[in-house]
This record gives sequence, structure tokens and C-alpha cells, in this order.
Amino acid sequence: MPIFARHLFLHLAIAAAFPFAAQAAPAIDAAQLSSGEKAFAQCKACHSIEKGKADGVGPNLYGVYGSKAGAHSATFKYSAAMKASGQTWNDTTLNSFLLAPIKAVPGTKMTYGGVKDDTKRAALVYYLKIKSAE
Repeated sequence: MPIFARHLFLHLAIAAAFPFAAQAAPAIDAAQLSSGEKAFAQCKACHSIEKGKADGVGPNLYGVYGSKAGAHSATFKYSAAMKASGQTWNDTTLNSFLLAPIKAVPGTKMTYGGVKDDTKRAALVYYLKIKSAE
């Protein structure tokens, strides 16, 4: 088989195996993002989410979504419990942690009581997810 034909065949095979690769990223839900930004207002007392901004009382949360718990910020001094939790921050783990931080990771430094409202917490998780990827 000529090189061009092999090259074309390879591209077609890859496209068939990974049809999702050519799809556009899902649209951002502006209303959910706005609700999450409002929910994050109370978090600003301890956290920032802007790229390059320093840690505060809590770590900077830019890029936290998808990262390992207790390892996201190179400069923040996480609790031993957070480092040992083995969690990766995703929709499920963030939801659980934001509901009741001390219950989700016993021994965490985050003594905040949690976001009890399911809708507000879901918006906050969405906000962290989107802002982490910007």
C-alpha cells in the first residue's frame, strides 16, 4: 500500500475510533455559572480562583477541578488528612466535600459547615469546574 494510502487509512481509522474528538466542547450554562459565582462569593473570604493569585487562608482554587486533593497548590500547607484522602476533585467529590467538609475528609483544616442547599452547591461545583479550565 502506498504511503499516502496508509496515511489516509490511519487518519480514517483514528476518526472512526474516536468520533467524539471532532465534537465541539459543550456550551457553558451561563445561568448555572452565574449562580455558582454568587455562591462562590462566601468562599472568597478564604479562597481565590484567579490564575496566579496567591493562596489565602485556603488554597487558590484555580485549576482545582481534576486535581488530587492535598496536592493542588504547591504553596499551601494542606492537612495530613487532606493529603491522605486519595481523592481527585470532580463533581462527586466536590459535592460531598462542599456539603460537609469535616465529614468528607475528617481532619481537614476547612472548618466551614458546608453548603446545605443542593441547588447552590451544584452551581458552586459547576463554577469551580468551569473556572478551573479557563
